[in-house]
Amino acid sequence: MPVAPGPVAPPRTGTTPARGPIGRLRELLTHPGFGKLLTVRLGAQWGDGVFQAALGGLVLFSPEREADPVMVALGLATVLLPYSIIGPFAGALLDRWDRRRVMIVAGALRGVLTLLTAGVVLAGVTGPALYLGALATIGVSRFIQAGLSAALPHVVAPEHLVGANSLVTTSGAVAAAIGAGCAIGLRGLVGPQDADAAWTTAAAAVGSLLIVAVASTIRRGTLGPDERTEAAQAIRAVASGLVDGARAARDAPGVLAAFGAVAAHRLAFGITTLVVLLLMRNSLTDVGPLKAGIAGLGEVVAAVAAGLGVAAVVTPWLTGRVGRAGTVRVMLVLAAVALLGLGLPMTLPTILAGSFVLGLVGQAIKLCSDAAVQREVGDDVRGRVFSLSDTTFNVTYVVAVAGAAFVAPPSGRSPLLLVLAAGLYLLGLVVHELALRAEGLRVPRRDQGGTQPAAPSATVASTAPSPSVSTSSTSQRADADPGAPDR
Repeated sequence: MPVAPGPVAPPRTGTTPARGPIGRLRELLTHPGFGKLLTVRLGAQWGDGVFQAALGGLVLFSPEREADPVMVALGLATVLLPYSIIGPFAGALLDRWDRRRVMIVAGALRGVLTLLTAGVVLAGVTGPALYLGALATIGVSRFIQAGLSAALPHVVAPEHLVGANSLVTTSGAVAAAIGAGCAIGLRGLVGPQDADAAWTTAAAAVGSLLIVAVASTIRRGTLGPDERTEAAQAIRAVASGLVDGARAARDAPGVLAAFGAVAAHRLAFGITTLVVLLLMRNSLTDVGPLKAGIAGLGEVVAAVAAGLGVAAVVTPWLTGRVGRAGTVRVMLVLAAVALLGLGLPMTLPTILAGSFVLGLVGQAIKLCSDAAVQREVGDDVRGRVFSLSDTTFNVTYVVAVAGAAFVAPPSGRSPLLLVLAAGLYLLGLVVHELALRAEGLRVPRRDQGGTQPAAPSATVASTAPSPSVSTSSTSQRADADPGAPDR
């Protein structure tokens, strides 16, 4: 497979790998391409956080509206459905279009759509026009996020992918949380009315400007894809993008197992999100420095962001000791215990503590899933598999919120829903183990000359940035790669 020209991750100069988060960060940032991708990620997700929180506050906490569970579900679906609908098509195009160009064009279009949506809000227009603007704006962000994930192996050596995912994905999620906090703070300054939310929404365009400015400095062709077909073939690829991604994931059971864990987390997290939103709006009252209402939601976002930050440190450390599969097992059990121990009391202190744990768990599982895709899936279909992952990530969330909306009381106090969420984590553990067991059963059939296709090897599928790095990572993989597939 030909490798795209351009900057490559530098090979190691010694035999001792960098130790600790600071050492890993310094090693990753020695490559300018990685620093630029990280900056694009931070700008994109900060802008997403501002935009989504501005519209979420408009729909869910506006004094002009009464938000019952169904309205809450509708607001969340508006924010997340674009990822679900556009994801498979974005992946097919990202495996055929220059990913640098996608970032530039999508970033500029996203900025324009953000300002148009802010104009709709300022004009006091609600209903389909507002939702259409939100759907279009967030949908364009799908191209940027999927492109960043698919491009990462082009600037990071294979043995560093777990650490790179930990830093990029977690810092991006923290940036989104900070963006949401900025939106909540700005909304408090400009005013609570619907028209005031227009200025908060418009502020999200700053993230788009950063995307375009930084992506324009990246050399053409350096982010892949390595092989591209003609534009006419891309049309057929769009139509079959989801099928292609599902087939590639099926042939890499380690990826399939991780997807099962991701789906379980998002189902459970969707249920708990609805419960927390209803509690914050309709049931809870301030307890000292802990607030209810939209301010309390900001504190929950901060707690989740703290969990994401801890995941950036814990996940590489834990995968280095128990592997990816072991890390996923630990996190699924931890989430189930946290929901039963911290969720059921339904008080502000326990909600914040539970939010921290679920933020940690969800991010750790997503990091393991991303590393599995990047190591076990070839570059020619990696964009489609990442889009399938994000589709799973968001469809399951929307389904959970919608289903819970018809069961949850307006007060949000529903122990049954929290017990159900804990059970979903345990169900995800069962699915994860069954998928890994199926992977183990496939190996003897391949050894005996069976027709079952093998999952792509990590060395081949990672599309190593340079021959020297590829050789180094292969020879040291057993000792230096905490993200190696687990059996």
